[in-house]
Amino acid sequence: MSRRLRSLIAALCALPLAFAAAPSAHAADPTTMTSGFYVDPDSSAKRWVAANPGDGRAAAINASIANTPMARWFGSWSGTIGTATGAYVGAADQRDKLPVLVAYNIYNRDYCGGHSAGGAASPSAYANWIAQFAGGIAGRPAVVILEPDSLGDYGCMTQAQIDEREAMLTGALAEFNRQAPNTWVYMDAGNPRWADAATMARRLHEAGLRQAHGFSLNVSNYITTAENTAYGNAVNNELAARYGYTKPFVVDTSRNGNGTNGQWCNPSGRRIGTPTQKGGGAEMLLWIKTPGESDGNCGVGTGSTAGQFLPEVAYKMIYGY
Repeated sequence: MSRRLRSLIAALCALPLAFAAAPSAHAADPTTMTSGFYVDPDSSAKRWVAANPGDGRAAAINASIANTPMARWFGSWSGTIGTATGAYVGAADQRDKLPVLVAYNIYNRDYCGGHSAGGAASPSAYANWIAQFAGGIAGRPAVVILEPDSLGDYGCMTQAQIDEREAMLTGALAEFNRQAPNTWVYMDAGNPRWADAATMARRLHEAGLRQAHGFSLNVSNYITTAENTAYGNAVNNELAARYGYTKPFVVDTSRNGNGTNGQWCNPSGRRIGTPTQKGGGAEMLLWIKTPGESDGNCGVGTGSTAGQFLPEVAYKMIYGY
């Protein structure tokens, strides 16, 4: 059956859900419109393997990391954003695969942590950027992780800054709903060690979660899938009790094979986790962070910058040492 015919059938079958208490703002299910997840042909791991074929670590990194479906992150480095997202989802669509994209450009990004500080120049600049992001995807199937860390840490922010951030996220969801009807958007909800379930449920709801398909957990972190699943269920219990709805969630399993040692920034002794798949305790287990990419100038990545691919870290993460 062709992808387009599958897409039409999936959309028609799902139409009645629009009138029920459906978990998504959209009728279509992008996972049924495609034949599996997209492997980014230009990931940092793929590029390193291609550039270092004689390196003794290359075979293991290629087999265990580079060929696993992973998200591609988009930010100020991506150039004209609508062109960038359009090209990426277009390439995936040609292969009948489902791409996972991360939008990471919110104004005052990583405001409290600082390791990944940056983002759009203003709230209005972000609104323009995210509108183009969604427009580039258009009607093709995709999954989007919306602004990792944005709701996790409010510790250094004023109420005015919090309100501003939540308004930006609500506006972003409106753009995806308007322009990208076959995209599932997951609002990032940090991880179980950041905020209690009641606090996170309130933040998600106030930032517009009802408009999103779901929420994401553990992005770029190391906490076990079991702990994240328990937390996601607790957040949903709070959402149900306070606001009368629940949402699906996904977990980043890219680096949680050994769990956490309490450190978040390039800790030693971590291991890759369950590869990208549907189910597994959450709606999906996804590799959102590329194993081997630095969290910043810290830990075993001392001297590196956030996002830089470190082959030795990647190699050791395959084996858990």
